[in-house]
Amino acid sequence: MTAANFNWLPALPEIFLLGTVSAILVIDLFLDESRRHWSYNLTLATLVICAVLTAVGGTGERTTIFNGMFVRDRIADVLKLFVYLGVAAILVYSRLYVRARGMFRGEFFTLSLFATLGMMVMISASHFLTLYLGLELLSLSLYAMVALQRDSGTATEAAMKYFVLGALASGMLLYGMSMVYGGTGVAGAPPTLQIAEVAARIVGGKANMTLVVFGLVFIVAGLGFKLGAVPFHMWVPDVYQGAPTAVAIFIGSAPKLAAFALILRILAEALGAPAVVAEWQSMLAILAILSIAIGNVTAIAQTNVKRLLGYSAIAHMGFLLLGFLAGTPAGYGAAMFYAVTYVLMTLAAFGIILLLSREGFEAENLDDFKGLNQRDRWLAFMMMLVLLSLAGLPVMVGFWAKLAVLQAALEAGYVGMVVAAVLFSLVGAFYYLRLVKLMYFDDPLDTSLIVTAVDQRALITLNGLALLVLGVAPGWLLAVCQRAIQASL
Repeated sequence: MTAANFNWLPALPEIFLLGTVSAILVIDLFLDESRRHWSYNLTLATLVICAVLTAVGGTGERTTIFNGMFVRDRIADVLKLFVYLGVAAILVYSRLYVRARGMFRGEFFTLSLFATLGMMVMISASHFLTLYLGLELLSLSLYAMVALQRDSGTATEAAMKYFVLGALASGMLLYGMSMVYGGTGVAGAPPTLQIAEVAARIVGGKANMTLVVFGLVFIVAGLGFKLGAVPFHMWVPDVYQGAPTAVAIFIGSAPKLAAFALILRILAEALGAPAVVAEWQSMLAILAILSIAIGNVTAIAQTNVKRLLGYSAIAHMGFLLLGFLAGTPAGYGAAMFYAVTYVLMTLAAFGIILLLSREGFEAENLDDFKGLNQRDRWLAFMMMLVLLSLAGLPVMVGFWAKLAVLQAALEAGYVGMVVAAVLFSLVGAFYYLRLVKLMYFDDPLDTSLIVTAVDQRALITLNGLALLVLGVAPGWLLAVCQRAIQASL
C-alpha cells in the first residue's frame, strides 16, 4: 500500500456527509413536530458544506486512494457539484408538499442524504465493488422513499415494483461484473475488479474475451434497467406516477448524473478498448433508438403529467446513450452535458408540479394545467420555458444538448439513427406543446389561489431562467463537461 492510499482528503466530502447524516438521524429523534425544521435546515447546510469541500479540495488532477477503489477527478467534482445542487433544489421545492402529507420528518431528510452519498460513491468509484456499493446505497434509499407515504396503496405498489425490478437489474449487473472479473484472470494473473486494471488487461490481450463479452451483455442489460431504457423501461412510468411527487422528482433528476457516471466508469473506462467498444456500441444503439421511439410515441397517449414525464425520461435517456455511441471523448462530453441539462429541466418540471399541489390535491393531470396562465402568469411562463427546453426547441438549452449528442453520433457514422432521432423528436414536441396550449388557451377548471413560499418562487425563477440563459450561451457549460472528460479519461 502506497502513501497515497492513506490520503483520505479526496474523500472528505463523502466522509463528512456520512458523519453528518448519522448525526441528523440521532438529532431528529429529540425533535418534536414544531422543531422539525431544524432537520431540514441541517440537511441543506450539509449539502452546502459538501459543495464547498468539493469545490475547494479539488485539484483537477486524477487522484486514486483506498487501494484503487476510489478516484477523484474533474468528472467526479463537476458531477458531485450538480448532485448537491439538484438535491438541495428538491428539498426546497418539496418542503410544503411533504409537510402537508406528514412526510416532513427525519426519514425523508436522512434517506435523501444517504441517496446522495450513494450517488457520490458511484461517481467516484474506480472499482467494481465500489460501484456496486454506491448503486445499492442509492437504490435502497430510493425504495424506502417511494414507500414513505405509508397510507398510500399506490405508493406501496410503486415501491414493490421498483424494488423487484431494481433487484433484478442489480443481479444482472453483478453477474456481468463477475464474468468480467473471471475473464481477467488468465495467463497466470489473478482476476481483478479494479477498473484501470481491467482496461489494461483487455488492451494488453491478457483477458478471456469470450467471458468479457458474455459479461458485457448482462452489464448492458443491468445498466439499461437502471437508466430506464427500452426494453428495460417497464418500471419508469409506474414509479413516476405512483411515488409521491417529492420522491418522483428525486428519482427523475440527480440519480441520472450518477447513472451517467456508472456507464462512463464501466463502458468508457473499464471496457473502452477497441476490441470491446464495438460490442457495446451495437447494444447501446438498439437501446437508444428504441427508447427515443417508444418513449416519445407512448407519451402522446398519457393524461397523467408525471407518467408523461416518465415516458419523456425514457426518450431522453435514449438521447443520452447517443453520446456514448460515438465512443470518443467528444461524445462522452456531449452525453455529460445532456445529463446535466436534463437534470435542470426535470427539476423545474417537477418543481412546478409540486408548487401547484396542495394538501389533499395532486396537480398531476393534464386538466390541472388548464388555464394556468390565468391563475399565475409567472409559473405558466416558467413551465413553458421548461416544456420548450424538453422538446429541444431553440433557443432553449435542450436544443443544444440534443444537437451535441446528435453531432457526436453523426461524426461516428450513425446517420440513420440521427435521422430517426430527429423525426421522433418532432413527434415528442407534440405532447410538450399540447401542455403549453392547455396553459394558455384553455379555461381553468380550478380557480383556487396558488400558494408558494418566497424561496420556492425564487428558485423556480432561477431554474427556469437558467434554461433560457444556458440556451443563449451554452458554450461554457459544454466546455466544462468536455474539459472534465478530456482531463479524466
